Amino acid sequence: MEPTLAARALSAATEIATTALSGDEPDALLGSVVRRAVELADAELGLVMVRAQDGKVVVEAGHGEGAAALLGVQLAAESVAARVARGGEPVVADDVTTDTRTSPYVPAELRGFGPFAAAPFGSGSGRLGALTVYRARGAAPFGEATVEVLTAFAAQAGLVLALGEGADARQRVSLYEERERIARDLHDVIVQRLYAAGMQLDRVRRRMRKRFAHADAERLGEAIEALDQTIGEIRDTVRTLRSPEPEAVPRAETATDLAESARGEVRIAGELLGFPPTLELSGELAGIPPERADHIRAVLREALSNVVRHSGASETRVTLHRDAHELRLRVRDNGCGVPQGVETRGLRHLAERAESSGGSFHLNTSPSLGTMVAFDLPL
Repeated sequence: MEPTLAARALSAATEIATTALSGDEPDALLGSVVRRAVELADAELGLVMVRAQDGKVVVEAGHGEGAAALLGVQLAAESVAARVARGGEPVVADDVTTDTRTSPYVPAELRGFGPFAAAPFGSGSGRLGALTVYRARGAAPFGEATVEVLTAFAAQAGLVLALGEGADARQRVSLYEERERIARDLHDVIVQRLYAAGMQLDRVRRRMRKRFAHADAERLGEAIEALDQTIGEIRDTVRTLRSPEPEAVPRAETATDLAESARGEVRIAGELLGFPPTLELSGELAGIPPERADHIRAVLREALSNVVRHSGASETRVTLHRDAHELRLRVRDNGCGVPQGVETRGLRHLAERAESSGGSFHLNTSPSLGTMVAFDLPL
C-alpha cells in the first residue's frame, strides 16, 4: 500500500473515531464517513447503504455528484451492495452499468457512472451495510490498493459507528434508570408524606372548626389546597420522568411488590381514621409492572383519602386480588356516602386512569350503605 494513501486512511479513521466519541448525531457521522471515503478512493460519488430487515439496502448518506437525489433509494436484496452487506466481501467492477453482477440493479440515478467498488460497512456482528464509491464512466477503474484501503476504512468506520451507538444507548439507559429512581422516590416517599400531612391537617380542621376564627380556618384550608396542588404537580413530574422520549431505548422497569405498597397506604389511613382498615390480599402481588402498580396505588390512595375526609365511617375494608388476567381492587366503608357538593376531581381522575389503561372503574355510594370503589386492571 502506498505510504501516502495509508497515512490518509489513518487520518480518516482517526477523524471518524473522534467524531463518534464527541457524541455527534449518527447522520453527521455517516456524512463524515462517506465524504472521507470519496476522498480516499478519488471518486465522484460515495454512498452508505444500510441493511433493512427484508434483505434490501437503503441509501442513508451520500457525498458527491447527485448524492441528494439518491437518499432513501432502496436496492434489491439481490443487488451487489446488499450481497456485500450480508457476505462481508468487497466487490469491484470496471463499469457498474455493464458488469453482469451489477447492471440489473443499477437505479437510473447511477447510470452515468462507470467504475464501482463496494465494501462492507462494519465487520462481524457490527456490520451495518455497505459503503460504495463510483467514478464517472470512462474513468480509470479502482486499483487494488485503493480497494484495500476502502475496505479497511469501511470496516473500521462501521465498527466505530456501531460502538458509538451502543455507548449512546447505554448512556440513555443509565439516564432513564436515574429518572426512574427519582420518579420512584418522589412518588413513594415525598407524595406519601405530603398526602399524610394534608389528611392530618384536614382532620384537625374538621375536628376543631368551631374553635377557629373564620380567617384562620380559611388559611388552613388554603394550606391543605396548596398541598393537594403540590401533590398533583409532583405526580405530573413523575409521569414526565417515566415517559421515554420518542424512539428512545426502552426503559428497564423494576417490578413492584404491590402488597407492601397496599400495607403502607392502609397504615397511613388507619392513623388518620383512628382505627385500622381491614386489608385482604390474595394472589401473587410481587413482580407487578410499575405502571400497573402505580394505577392501583393511586386508586387506593384516593379511595382511602375520601373515606378519611368525608365518610365518617367506623369500618373500612380493602381487598386486593390478582389472578392470571387482572388486578381487582375494592375499597368499602360503612359511612355516609359521597356527600353532595363534594369536589369529585379525584374520582374523575380515577375514571380517566381506568379508561387510559384499559381497566374499569365503578363507584357505588349511598347515605345508608356507604361507599364502594371498584377498580379492575388487566395485566
